[in-house]
Amino acid sequence: MVNDREDLIMVSGGSSVKKVATYLAKTIEEKGNGEVELRAMGASAVNQLCKAVAIARGMLAVQGHDLCLRLGFCEANVGEERRTAIRAIASIKG
Repeated sequence: MVNDREDLIMVSGGSSVKKVATYLAKTIEEKGNGEVELRAMGASAVNQLCKAVAIARGMLAVQGHDLCLRLGFCEANVGEERRTAIRAIASIKG
């Protein structure tokens, strides 16, 4: 989950769903109307990403915010290999 950009959350299959959800909710709140990008490579990482977004949406709903998600694909270099990853852009609706 650690990287150079605050608005990019890398999710792996071993990521703690609760930690990713909390970090996402806090980052979205701090940015106000900004966007946060999440990336995941592999089925278990995508599963963790989806669960974290669902939990973060519940956390933000209590405060009257509606978390929206735009999904797409991106390519990433892993060693000398190019791999496809899921790219999710989270923002507050409204």
